[in-house]
Amino acid sequence: MKSMPATLRDYALQIANHEMGHYVVARALGFETGDVTLKVTMGLTHHGGASITLTRSISSIDAMKEHLEARIMVLFAGAMAQTLPPRHSPEKHVDKSKAAAILKGEFGAEQDHAKIRELRYLLRNITYPDTDPASSDSIIAELTEINDRLWLRTQQIVEELADTITGLAGVLVDRMVLVDLWGRAGDSYEVVLTGEVLEGLVPVQAIPALSVWE
Repeated sequence: MKSMPATLRDYALQIANHEMGHYVVARALGFETGDVTLKVTMGLTHHGGASITLTRSISSIDAMKEHLEARIMVLFAGAMAQTLPPRHSPEKHVDKSKAAAILKGEFGAEQDHAKIRELRYLLRNITYPDTDPASSDSIIAELTEINDRLWLRTQQIVEELADTITGLAGVLVDRMVLVDLWGRAGDSYEVVLTGEVLEGLVPVQAIPALSVWE
């Protein structure tokens, strides 16, 4: 098979890191996971996804808060993981300013950001039910506290699991194939790693169970 051009591979690895960031952190926080997909084109556009099951038993307000916090962290994790350095770099630090830019839509993660905004308000409404709805300063402060706390915790987890994330991203990209288009070479590389295949990988089996709190 014709090898992927170097520029395209670098781009694919960034997006693979993003999707595996969602996947790995979701598993670490107790979500059921499924397939991870990725498509990149010669024009450096992409479409990817990590299947995460959101159905779970929630029988208390505390359980609801923990679920919302975990879900927000999974959404943060994609942008953070996308900024991780190459797999073999000794330093595994998130580029926080770049991750924030990714979430704000500069690199195609605006859907994650929109979901985070909605969930953050819901979490604030549950966490601070007695705040006067007309007190905009208090509400902004509460939203900021929630955001900053979950952002920091997500950064800690992504950096702790950076080798797993970048390693699995490499597996994903290594399995990408050039898609033929009606008998002629297409312009996109694609891959689907099924949940079953992922479950069989040693790095996936070794993902630790972590808490939304330290």
